[in-house]
Amino acid sequence: MTTGIHTGSVQVTVELHAQRPEVTADWEEIAEISCNSPSGEALVTYFMDDPAELPSLGSQGPGHYRLRIHARGRDRAVDQTLVDDVVESYLIQSWPAAHQDALLIKATDAYAAQVRAQPADDTIVIDHEDSLDTQTGRERDILHRAERGDYA
Repeated sequence: MTTGIHTGSVQVTVELHAQRPEVTADWEEIAEISCNSPSGEALVTYFMDDPAELPSLGSQGPGHYRLRIHARGRDRAVDQTLVDDVVESYLIQSWPAAHQDALLIKATDAYAAQVRAQPADDTIVIDHEDSLDTQTGRERDILHRAERGDYA
């Protein structure tokens, strides 16, 4: 998730479901992605900080999950350095599901449109299998760097 504010607090809620929940329409942005949690741990973390005190998105243990991310309020204070009041809210819903392509359900906030217009970055999600402390992780790191032409 990308916040509109630069620095400040946002409200994040996690809902764990056994199956796909109904879509609630009172959000500005709603998107779905699939993820795999080999360990059963899928934690929400702050940028460059420890995990938030929210439940694991991998509520049913190891396996594949679908995440529906909701956002509202990102246009209210875009890139402001410090926002005293909470102006952005996020809802993350998680349920077990086989892998599917990403899906944009609702797209009405201007900030998200701007982010989607930018080229994708090379963000890599690291799970326990990708840790540089494991042989698998070191091999994946070598492959990722080779894909980018980084042979150092």
